[in-house]
Amino acid sequence: MNQYLVYFPLDLRKFHRWTSNRELIRKGVFDRGYAFHVFLSSTFGKSMLQPFRIFAPTQGRTASIYAYSTKDKSSLKEIADLVATPDCLEVLNFEDILSKPMRFEFPSGQEIGFDVRIRPVRRLIRDLYDSKSQKTFSKGSEMDVFSVNAIRRYPEGWIEKESVARKQGESRSKVYIDWLIERMGNSVTIDLENCSLRSYERTRLWRGDKVGFEGPDAVIQGNLIVNRVEEFATQVRDGIGRHRAYGYGMLLLRPPTHRA
Repeated sequence: MNQYLVYFPLDLRKFHRWTSNRELIRKGVFDRGYAFHVFLSSTFGKSMLQPFRIFAPTQGRTASIYAYSTKDKSSLKEIADLVATPDCLEVLNFEDILSKPMRFEFPSGQEIGFDVRIRPVRRLIRDLYDSKSQKTFSKGSEMDVFSVNAIRRYPEGWIEKESVARKQGESRSKVYIDWLIERMGNSVTIDLENCSLRSYERTRLWRGDKVGFEGPDAVIQGNLIVNRVEEFATQVRDGIGRHRAYGYGMLLLRPPTHRA
């Protein structure tokens, strides 16, 4: 199956006008990943550009979108010309779209740099009681994996979960990198000496007509060594973790870097 890395710039003013017309800002919450998911699905069809990654400055007029697709630039333009509505076409400048074929012909043992935006969460398989907040999180709830670890590690309660956990060698960075290692399995070996949590914030999600929980939004950068080429290629194509359809989990490959 052919695989392409697609890039296109997007006019944020036009995009925000489009999201307003589609009523994608609700109850004071704007989930940019969900809005882009709706926009890309409306323009090219469901899952045609997935996973994807948004690079949008806090103050700026243009965002950059990267995505993996089985279609190249010309094919995507043909699809949009056929099915997209005029207001979708107004947001994009198709002359600026770029695409390149992805090659997975590197040998086992190849070292590669990576950059991935993740939502490191865990769905509870049983109820979890937090003695600090005196709140019970129900089975099936989606929770920040760092909070799950801290509650389970300190069931009698803790004052500042980050500082306590850090003293025990369970920093947020370590927990999130461990989560990523668990998700990628034996397909790769992540170089822990050259892997770090580059950014972290809390964001709230929209899913359908419901506002989701506020949760972790993190970027991890580092190096990995490929052990199983086919499995790794599938992870690149499909993405890592939950919410891959909404701007998370896209493995962007880059030259490896090492700390001085």
